[in-house]
Amino acid sequence: MPAPAERLSRLPAYLFAVIGDRLRDMQAEGIDVIRLDIGSPDAPPPAAVVDKLYDAARNPSNHGYSGYRGLGRFREAVARYYLRRFNVTLDPGSEVLPLIGSKEGIANLCLAYCDKGDAALIPNIGYPSYMQGARLAGADIVWVPADEETDYLMDFEQVSPSDRQRSKIAWVNYPNNPTGATAELDFYTRAVEFCAGNDVLLASDNPYCEVTYDGYNAPSVMQVEGAKDISLEFVSLSKSHNMAGWRIGAAVGSKKLIDTLLKVKSNIDSGHFNAIYEAAAFALDNTPQSWIDARNETYRLRRDKLMTVLPEVGLRAQNPKATLYVWATPDKLSARQYVQEALEVAHVSLAPGEGYGPGGVDWIRFSVGMTDDRFDEALSRLKAWYSSKYA
Repeated sequence: MPAPAERLSRLPAYLFAVIGDRLRDMQAEGIDVIRLDIGSPDAPPPAAVVDKLYDAARNPSNHGYSGYRGLGRFREAVARYYLRRFNVTLDPGSEVLPLIGSKEGIANLCLAYCDKGDAALIPNIGYPSYMQGARLAGADIVWVPADEETDYLMDFEQVSPSDRQRSKIAWVNYPNNPTGATAELDFYTRAVEFCAGNDVLLASDNPYCEVTYDGYNAPSVMQVEGAKDISLEFVSLSKSHNMAGWRIGAAVGSKKLIDTLLKVKSNIDSGHFNAIYEAAAFALDNTPQSWIDARNETYRLRRDKLMTVLPEVGLRAQNPKATLYVWATPDKLSARQYVQEALEVAHVSLAPGEGYGPGGVDWIRFSVGMTDDRFDEALSRLKAWYSSKYA
């Protein structure tokens, strides 16, 4: 067999693929593992959305190809959502592009803009797909500091003149995975000014804007004057509407940026099943705020429970105002050892921070996307393990 492409030598195995393989081995041995590592909602979307999918799937005309720009009704629903939620006007025909979630859009955007020798500005703690997309495209990664000392806001002033000159894309993600950090419009204003001044595409990944607590309201980069011309923003219904398995999201931005992304995407995949577009459009237009608030209250209660338990299991963390995650650091063990023992002894799977970039080596990510009974059981297991060995 021929050797794999050289680009794969730059690409490590995906974090959750590695975790999943390990868990399958343990489950095959009869070990009951509770997953607090993956950010998957534990409840379904609103029942009316599922009903809409069922009805749309029964329509014989919905089973053909849907087109590379997707169903117009879905794009229109995304535009209505942006107007209602952010007071941002989008042309659904040219400034909205459906995506398979947002993960594929992240990788395809790197392929669309980065060549070998180019660079991507990526936070030193961030979602792994930003770095893997750059590696697939053959680009170099320039790590931008985004640490606890700066509340995990990217410090673009630390980017050297030479790196600014060769950079094509800058990734921002707030509310942030994995840290739960949030950003206000003044940060986005600075990011837009930096990217406009250095001829860099600003890519804003915003899938957690509806998963917020304590009265926090997450903004969009598109609210900044001039942002649409130099920015693409990614949104997804995976977390906002508990539709992770549906793989439906969108990119929004100027026609030029959308068309460039579409040139790659249309050569790689086709559109979604039309029934999914119809149900997703229905979700955007008809999900009541009360449903979102109730879902977020469930997450908040788990977050508060976890924050109370953390000191008992040798961890500290800032209290996040958004996302499904708590970003914690151990006081006695290395993060790697903590994750390993939590899995092997307590049978609780946690996400190692080192998988999120060089700034995450000393950290661990918890997810609150687990049913209450299993979440409580996981915390009990962690307390029993830690108190018996390290308290």
